Amino acid sequence: MDLKNMETRLKELEKEVSNLKDLEAIYRLQKIYGFYLEHWMYEDIIDIFSDSPDTVLDLTYGVFHGKEGVRKYFSGMLEMTQLKDFLHQMMQLSGVVDVNADGKTASGRWYGFGVVVMPRRNGYFQVLASGIYTCEYIKEEGKWKIFKLMWNPIYNAPNVSIARADKPQVTMSRENSLVTNPPKFDEPRKLNTQYPTGYIVPFHFKHPVTGKQSTDARRNAAREKDKK
Repeated sequence: MDLKNMETRLKELEKEVSNLKDLEAIYRLQKIYGFYLEHWMYEDIIDIFSDSPDTVLDLTYGVFHGKEGVRKYFSGMLEMTQLKDFLHQMMQLSGVVDVNADGKTASGRWYGFGVVVMPRRNGYFQVLASGIYTCEYIKEEGKWKIFKLMWNPIYNAPNVSIARADKPQVTMSRENSLVTNPPKFDEPRKLNTQYPTGYIVPFHFKHPVTGKQSTDARRNAAREKDKK
């Protein structure tokens, strides 16, 4: 191998190593987000998100824009989430992450699965929950952060029993809420991903063998057509 080819190969190897380091950093970031979420460690969660005004937090509760929107949501739930019997254990599972060619942005997809226990005025709201996170990431000053996070719930199974038995299980009604001044979303969530809609949360990646786009868009379009 001549010198020119060696230099080319060296650059390719450097890029591959850099990509692997970026992937590991993003996997670590997302998993740590899940650990912080379990006990609603809101200061730590907020710092995981990008400082960009284009940052998005898209939840069933509503859509929040910018770092201040993220702060508004997570800090706005403290009356309930700081109680010792609050639990939001959502495991970050089966992650698929791809770093874009620019080396500064990336996309990811994760299953979220776990148990949520929310203390209410008259008891507990408890649910076994599963859904899909779709995320975009951005590297700011050498550190990866979450740029856009969308939670797409698939199902909620209520009436799990992990809280104290001396308080009843109750619904998620606003009247039962311990949050007296809930955060105001910037826009309502429009998309319904809950079972049994059959909606397939779009894949950011292509088929790993054929290199073709997956069939999620075609199947979603067919279901929309069937509704009409």
